[in-house]
Amino acid sequence: MASTVSNESQFVVDLLTTLRHEKFSPLAWARFLARSWNMSRQTATTNACLRHSWRRVSLALCVSGLMLFAASFGLEGPAIALRLLPGFLFCVVWQINDMYWHLGLNRQPQAGALLPIVGLANFCTQLRGLGASYLLGRLLGGVPTPTMLILLIFLSGIITDILDGQIARRTHTQSKLGQITDGEADFCLYLAVTLMLIQHSILPLWVGIVMLARFLLPLLAALASYFIFAHPVRFGSTVWGKYAGLAQCLYFLVLLAPSQVDILTRLINFPLLFVTLVLMIAAPTAQIMANMRQEKGS
Repeated sequence: MASTVSNESQFVVDLLTTLRHEKFSPLAWARFLARSWNMSRQTATTNACLRHSWRRVSLALCVSGLMLFAASFGLEGPAIALRLLPGFLFCVVWQINDMYWHLGLNRQPQAGALLPIVGLANFCTQLRGLGASYLLGRLLGGVPTPTMLILLIFLSGIITDILDGQIARRTHTQSKLGQITDGEADFCLYLAVTLMLIQHSILPLWVGIVMLARFLLPLLAALASYFIFAHPVRFGSTVWGKYAGLAQCLYFLVLLAPSQVDILTRLINFPLLFVTLVLMIAAPTAQIMANMRQEKGS
């Protein structure tokens, strides 16, 4: 199995090297996407159990998304529901296809064995992504979102973020797929919440930019590593990154807290913001240093 993982990594490196040598031309991009998609289809075709599991998870996401849309239709009216629908639908379709594209990474980190099902842990992650897709759909549709609704979806995201890691560890189903989709779901959720807080004039623009940099800097570094240097990216986390995520989470909860606790939130707002910003700077720095040490060690 380990050799299979190595072969897949080498296949990706070969694709990226070819893309770079052809100077990222439209034809090179078309070949790159076509070969990547064929590789994903081959994984799904040769692993029927995993393919059926992906279909079940996708169906559950579609039903959950339909319930969210129906709730908006009933509570906010057809005009608002139809405005958010195109963006929401696009994000959900992208989310489901992204999961299919990465099915080959549903492997145990150490042994490299392909897990036969997507699993409950990854489903929790996908639910968090669905909540993020709903908020992004509202943003793309220009639909105003009450802070209480943002808070409810953000709390749901926190719960699923706790559950997916706990379930994966207890059931021994940690995988590269889980690492990637977890990062994507976090990025989309925090992106949506940050933009909405800025939209509501609750969060200053410059603070929002600094907070988004926590996700954007590693993402840009990963894209550069892949597409410029044709080098596989090592995904991981640092203690500083976990602390930064916790601080940002608490700060958003303070900003979204009901007006009944205004006295408490005003008291801790500035100290928590200061700590959050310091950790936001420390986290990507620690990640870069960790990657540099890994490079030297290899």
